[in-house]
Amino acid sequence: MPHSPLNLVHDERLARLGVTLHLKRDDLIHPELTGNKWRKLKHNLTAAREQGHTALLTFGGAYSNHIRATAAAGHHYGFRTVGVIRGEQHLPLNESLARATAHGMTLTYLDRQTYRRKTDPPGLVADLLARFGPAYVLPEGGSNALAVRGTAELPAEIDQDFDLICCACGTGGTLAGIAGALRPGQRALGFSALRGGQFLAGEVARLQLAEFGRVGDNWAVQCEFHFGGYARTKPELVEFAADFGARHGLRLDLVYVAKMLYGIYAMAGRGEIAPGTRVVAVITG
Repeated sequence: MPHSPLNLVHDERLARLGVTLHLKRDDLIHPELTGNKWRKLKHNLTAAREQGHTALLTFGGAYSNHIRATAAAGHHYGFRTVGVIRGEQHLPLNESLARATAHGMTLTYLDRQTYRRKTDPPGLVADLLARFGPAYVLPEGGSNALAVRGTAELPAEIDQDFDLICCACGTGGTLAGIAGALRPGQRALGFSALRGGQFLAGEVARLQLAEFGRVGDNWAVQCEFHFGGYARTKPELVEFAADFGARHGLRLDLVYVAKMLYGIYAMAGRGEIAPGTRVVAVITG
């Protein structure tokens, strides 16, 4: 896949505050395997092939970008795919699940209580594999050590000096990798898209330890800008996204990206992102 472009944002609101913002347009990597989803999948796909697997099994919610990306990856790279979906089946399928099935993904559903215990006990995964056949198992959101290896490749693609790099957080894999590859003096900030996202700090630490053998001190998780929780929104977020789109010609994903950018502007306005800071925001798609 080609490197994604880096675009400077010309916005007088940030200029007045002395903050420079570039967008790392990972949403343009591929029309179906966008952004951090491709970065998380690429090394896992290689591992699955090397281990002799012909199928992928993974987990996600009904609106999961990871589910959709895994289905697309299976279609393009010759893997059968199974998606284990949180909650009950609702017909007709929403756009995300419809696109997944169009790429050949088999869907199965777990009630929310069982889904929360999907890897405990391990017998649940064994039962799924017995039902659907041998498969390479990817965690929810695709975040594991190999995913971190992929997201860690992002900072080296940036040809501008920067002080702070920001990304949206759902499982912590993107933040873990990006932070692990920064130069001294650079920092990473993840914006939780989930209510109660404080647990993400522990997930980022766990993933960094698994991939790098250490936990860095150059990152943090910002939990203020969840707007009610995953896939939830509020009028001020919708208004911000519409205004940003009108100013800069970029339609923002309300689940993840809009929350991150809203947070960047809010923190800059409060002086929490200091004048003179050069910011890169990852548009994950």
